[in-house]
Amino acid sequence: MVEEQDWAQVVAAATRAPSIHNTQPWRFVARPDRLELFLDPDRALPVLDPSARQQVISCGTALEFAVVALAARGWEAEVEELPDAAEPTHLAGVRITPGGEPSADDRALAAAIDHRHTVRAPFEARTVPDDLVQRLQAGARAFGTWLKPITRSEEEVATVFLISRAEEMEQGDPAYLAELEGWLRTDPTAVDGVPIGAVPSGDPHERASNWLIRDFVAGQREQHAFRAAGDPAAPPPEVERPAVVLMGTDGDDRAAWLRSGRALGRVLLQLTSAGLVASPLTQALDWPATRTRMQSRLSLVGHPQMLLRLGYPRQPEPDAPPPAVSGRRPVGDVLRFEPAG
Repeated sequence: MVEEQDWAQVVAAATRAPSIHNTQPWRFVARPDRLELFLDPDRALPVLDPSARQQVISCGTALEFAVVALAARGWEAEVEELPDAAEPTHLAGVRITPGGEPSADDRALAAAIDHRHTVRAPFEARTVPDDLVQRLQAGARAFGTWLKPITRSEEEVATVFLISRAEEMEQGDPAYLAELEGWLRTDPTAVDGVPIGAVPSGDPHERASNWLIRDFVAGQREQHAFRAAGDPAAPPPEVERPAVVLMGTDGDDRAAWLRSGRALGRVLLQLTSAGLVASPLTQALDWPATRTRMQSRLSLVGHPQMLLRLGYPRQPEPDAPPPAVSGRRPVGDVLRFEPAG
């Protein structure tokens, strides 16, 4: 039996998971031998994510973080997906039984939970090792999720185009911009949403990168502002070319979304444990039109669920302020205890 204080620590680890716009769309109910995971419809994104696909993926990532935290404490978790057909917000039940001594891998993944964070800044010009990518593929495959590196030039060109097209569509949609701004936080003590200090201040279109990150302040940016020309004699900036991987599933229902979220959680912790970081490039997956075109342009057998940019973080300048950290809701706001029954 797990005590309430132990469940609180497990759920605190689970809530360290990333979520779309840091909405943290989860609720937990803990009993002595079981943890229930629910989607919180009050934290929906009706414009960006009307089907709740991305929020279910976020919940799946939180679920996997909880499973990892339990394993490091010597508990074995048996996950039941979508246990109540009459209640679509009930995403999973986790039944726990005593396990053996945690392995070194169990402990390493659990230790990575507190260190994992999304990095949208440019990465170091270091190649991601092939053997690490293969380990990520194996980790994702355990959850019925495939992981495809975008390496061929024609695949990269197609994917970059679709991301740019989707970003253009989003920036032209007032409802999207209003929803996005509603989750942008200027208060550094905010417990949810995206802190403005955690997103690059410059226009992503001007960044020396072949991959366009989401522009969180697009609604506040002067679209036609005059930009002074740079020094024509200066060498061209180094173009960031991170590793990019696409994750997907054969199906495209809530069970598939939940499993892909669990796979994402495992992949992110593996990356963190290896000293790498990641950030999502999901604009092309936000819109059904560009998501469908990605399926055809990349000849995918299955449905794309997550696109990740990954690499080694650059060392901060000696006098640089610490990076902004996305807040987390108090455990008491997302966890309720119930007696065994």
